[in-house]
Amino acid sequence: MSSIDLNNIPSIDLETFQHESIFKQNNKYWFFEKSDDSFPGQAFGLQIVQILYHTKSPFQDILIFESLNFGNVLVLNGIIQCTEKDEFAYQELITHLPIMSHPNPKKVLVIGGGDCGVIRELIKHVEIGTVESITMVEIDDMVIKLSTKFLPEMAKFHNHPKVNLIIDDGFKFLKTTTEKFDIIITDSSDPEGPAEEFFQISYFKLLFNALHSQGIVIMQSSENIWLNLSYLKNLLKKAKTIFKNVKYSQCYMPSYTSGSLGLVIATNDESKQLMSPLRKFKPSLEAELFKYYNSKVHESSFVLPMWAQNELKN
Repeated sequence: MSSIDLNNIPSIDLETFQHESIFKQNNKYWFFEKSDDSFPGQAFGLQIVQILYHTKSPFQDILIFESLNFGNVLVLNGIIQCTEKDEFAYQELITHLPIMSHPNPKKVLVIGGGDCGVIRELIKHVEIGTVESITMVEIDDMVIKLSTKFLPEMAKFHNHPKVNLIIDDGFKFLKTTTEKFDIIITDSSDPEGPAEEFFQISYFKLLFNALHSQGIVIMQSSENIWLNLSYLKNLLKKAKTIFKNVKYSQCYMPSYTSGSLGLVIATNDESKQLMSPLRKFKPSLEAELFKYYNSKVHESSFVLPMWAQNELKN
């Protein structure tokens, strides 16, 4: 991994620190997430308590700060990736939707996911004897190392014996691997910089080639129904050129612009009812394992308002 001395991190003075996403208003410092491409005309803001770390890796701008109400926040290229307050919603849904929809999910591949939240969720299925091996391919090892320091409740299983951690380009890995997986989870950042290629038809083809016949893939859509609906329609169209069975799910995420995040889940097995879990845990076990996911949330996450449902179907 990249060399970072996590035991000797210098303090950062907010008065002198400069970043294009940070502004001072009425003697308070604010982070504002703005994007003229993804969500023009609006922004999401969090009040900053302190800057914990800032660097530019070979791949992206990495900013970590403590917020007033959302705990520690990881930001890549000016876009929030996760906050301690609500990260579990996304991590649980993107992990457990495909796992609980598969009859025998033994072998799992994670593309991206440097904050290691998906790994944390997958380890739950390792511990109950379902998942047997996890391969994680992350291009920027600096994100992993910083997450272990500043997001310890997320990044606590990257050294687990069932996890094979590979520092590489996920696109390149899929082009060269001969392995077949039951589940592939693409936990990438938004389609800018190194993550842009994960939202193209060529990527869906690579996912298809790395899946077992009953395999399931899932990825964050980077959009929800309230933002760029035409982009979302086009992404689903791309997925349907490769996979016969494609569905769109959404989870509530207050730290994501407009408050929800979309997921695209797909398989070439037309018999799979992705919108209903194939396997269910007892309510007592759900309460023990999950903070967001349960079998009813699984089903309801696919329910869309009529205008969005009609638009995406056309």
